[in-house]
Amino acid sequence: MTKRHIFFLGAAALGLSTVAPGASAQDGAIDKRVERLEKEMRAVQRSVFPGGSPAFFEGEIAPDNVAGERVRSNAPVIDLTARVDALEAQLQTLTGQTEQNAFQLRELEKQFAAYKAEMDRRLTSATATPASLEPAPAAVEPAPLVKPAATATTARATPAKKPASTASTSATKPDASRLAMVKKVEIPATGNEVDDGYTYGYRLWEAKLYPEAQAQLKTVVSKWPSHRLASFAQNLLGRAYLDEGKPSLAAVAFYNNYKDRPSGARAPHSLMFMGVALDKLGRKADACKAFRELDEVYGDKAPQDVRSDAAAAKAKAGC
Repeated sequence: MTKRHIFFLGAAALGLSTVAPGASAQDGAIDKRVERLEKEMRAVQRSVFPGGSPAFFEGEIAPDNVAGERVRSNAPVIDLTARVDALEAQLQTLTGQTEQNAFQLRELEKQFAAYKAEMDRRLTSATATPASLEPAPAAVEPAPLVKPAATATTARATPAKKPASTASTSATKPDASRLAMVKKVEIPATGNEVDDGYTYGYRLWEAKLYPEAQAQLKTVVSKWPSHRLASFAQNLLGRAYLDEGKPSLAAVAFYNNYKDRPSGARAPHSLMFMGVALDKLGRKADACKAFRELDEVYGDKAPQDVRSDAAAAKAKAGC
């Protein structure tokens, strides 16, 4: 072996001895890096899969931090649970309110049924003339205008028929001056028999020709009892009796209008004037009953003039 060969082998051995420690140090650094990466990966896996099996993930995170990790990961579920609880509470509140509304509606229906039954009872009881509203015997109209020859016939007739006999007596022996007054009253001729009949009766009453007005108005009521003007005619008949100074007959006429036509246009007026007529007869208790009936049956539905007149009449009667 030459000297040159020996030098080359020595240089190679020296190079190997120099490289071996460097490679060993490099391998140790790589191991540490791999170990650190593995630890970081396990930490990432615990964040993605909280509570994972220890067989796969080592417990490098402290127990007190695990709960926090779980709370953060379960936050959406907790929020959904809270929202469901809130919805259930609102549903319970709405259900309670619905039950309360249904109960109140049933109570209102019961009250309305009781009110309707009471109104039906009052209207039914009004169909029969109460004894308290019958004309007092002492207040029956005397017959000073009836001729002596007709006294027996008048005595047998009812109070409602006395004006008819009076009118017939007046027609038998009319007074010239009164005939002249009647002729001055224009007889309407519009072609509507009902309207013309009532209008003529009204004009006679307005001219203070009360007996003639009474006869005309009674004709209208008897011929057309179901016509809308029958309520007007019967009420005006009572007014004619009242203005003539016959409150007993007026009370009967007013009561018949209220009884036969409770929904008529002049039913509230008749009920109010009936109280006025009873007060004139000295029957204040019955007059107050009539005024109370007016308030209970019609109330605010009665025309304003009727309510105003009734208030004045009640004050006068001391009701």
